[in-house]
Amino acid sequence: MKQALVSSGPKVEIVDSPIPTPGDDAVLIKVVVSGSNPKDWKYPHFTNSTYNSGDDMAGTIAAVGANVWDFKVGDRVAAFHVMKAEHGSFAEYGVAPASSTFRIPSKTSYEEAATIPLAAMTAAAGLYSNLGLPAPWEPAQSPIPLIIYGASSAVGAFAGFVETLIDRSKGDAIVDYREGPETLVKGIKDAVAAAGLAEVKFAFDTICEHDSYIHISKGMAPTGHITVVLPGKKGYSDIPQGMTTSLTWVGLVHHGPYSIKGSMGINHQSTTNGKDFGFVYFRLFGQGLADGWFSGHPYEVLPGGLASVETGLDNLRNGRNSAKKYVFRIAETEGAGKTGFSL
Repeated sequence: MKQALVSSGPKVEIVDSPIPTPGDDAVLIKVVVSGSNPKDWKYPHFTNSTYNSGDDMAGTIAAVGANVWDFKVGDRVAAFHVMKAEHGSFAEYGVAPASSTFRIPSKTSYEEAATIPLAAMTAAAGLYSNLGLPAPWEPAQSPIPLIIYGASSAVGAFAGFVETLIDRSKGDAIVDYREGPETLVKGIKDAVAAAGLAEVKFAFDTICEHDSYIHISKGMAPTGHITVVLPGKKGYSDIPQGMTTSLTWVGLVHHGPYSIKGSMGINHQSTTNGKDFGFVYFRLFGQGLADGWFSGHPYEVLPGGLASVETGLDNLRNGRNSAKKYVFRIAETEGAGKTGFSL
């Protein structure tokens, strides 16, 4: 099979590899469409490593492990691959744990499905595990003000999709952070006041650049809680005392309770059983797609299959992409399906 190996740069090499065999608790997926994320270039770059860094895949089940009971060959699925592990999504076949795989209805395209796993699960982890907001099946009985910083990013979009999903009649508002920190803080305070609220206690920073979480904190209650997707350079010591800061790590869905120590000055622990959390929410994504209340992120198909991975990741690194996910149709890769390897 063909697969793309990503190294620092980003540089991408397309190679021939054997089709992998899934472990006992995993599934083998014939990848129809692979999604992409900024971490796909960041991890190889910052760790100076070369590997198939794709983690979002949509396709059909080609084989199941010995312990897999909820999927069968031929099922249409999307999945979140274990980050930094072998057999990622930039390939004709990929492997994912059954617990982070979910069925997709026939009305959902593989392109749309490939935008969902990592970004949507990051949003779910931040909102429902870290911030402890009410689960979707138990809606809040009164308003809970929430700041989502970077709402046009994929994670931000799944947490609350900008103008298309907000309801200004309920106090929802958009503040343009590009106008500078002072304008951002004033915009937050003005939006809170306009909604008739005393303060906002929860924030989800989906970008974590240019001291964004520090600026957010200035518009929040002194005992508020900010969850972030990247650790701060100073380990959050620059956040006002009395505030809570947590790290949202999507990799939790492949683990039980975990501890991160010494990463850029931050020590973080979670008592959440991430595997169980992921199992529940990935299944909910599938149900939401079928019922129509959930959808994927806007996307752009880059032509040429795996041949466009380097272009896509380079665009992500250099900020040439906004509000759309890059996806790749694997069958468009030159030589796909003709390498001689078989199951």
